[in-house]
Amino acid sequence: MRDAENIREVEALGIDLMGFIFWPKSSRYVSERPAYLPTNCKRVGVFVDEDIETVKRIAEDYALDYIQLHGHESGAYCAQLKGLKLIKAISVSGQDDIATYKTYRGLVDYFLFDTKCPSVGGSGQQFDWTVLSAYDGDTPFMLSGGIGLDDAERVKSFHHPKCVGIDLNSRFELAPGLKDIDALRIFLNELNRK
Repeated sequence: MRDAENIREVEALGIDLMGFIFWPKSSRYVSERPAYLPTNCKRVGVFVDEDIETVKRIAEDYALDYIQLHGHESGAYCAQLKGLKLIKAISVSGQDDIATYKTYRGLVDYFLFDTKCPSVGGSGQQFDWTVLSAYDGDTPFMLSGGIGLDDAERVKSFHHPKCVGIDLNSRFELAPGLKDIDALRIFLNELNRK
């Protein structure tokens, strides 16, 4: 999210978290501070193998509520961010990848299970959610990876006791970092329909 008006419109949909990507190689990179930052939802800063001090500085500058780590950050790296709320993305292509979470046990507040791809994320591709039955940790997680407008019923039928939310990104974009408000509204309405 980078455009002030788009940020306001997405926030008005009643979402819980909004992401800001601070990885310079991303087409969604926040290169300058948006004219408006959300006040009614939590701000999430997304980083990829970034210098610890840079993460801390940006977290303070943007009053971030969460830090999402989307690279190859180690458990020791996470421990250095003690005091900040952390979301650790775990790339998944099969059941064996789920066990990666054990490295971060007790160090992060949430996991984000995303599709393993050559890039760092935002591929719009999905993984087989049934492999998440292998997740037996205590840390809550969010489901990510190519969730789109046609997936409302699939999301509603997915059940895991530790799943607390979903990540909507690339398949709801008009352009990198610019969300399609109508598509999001339709999806959220469908998701909330009994």
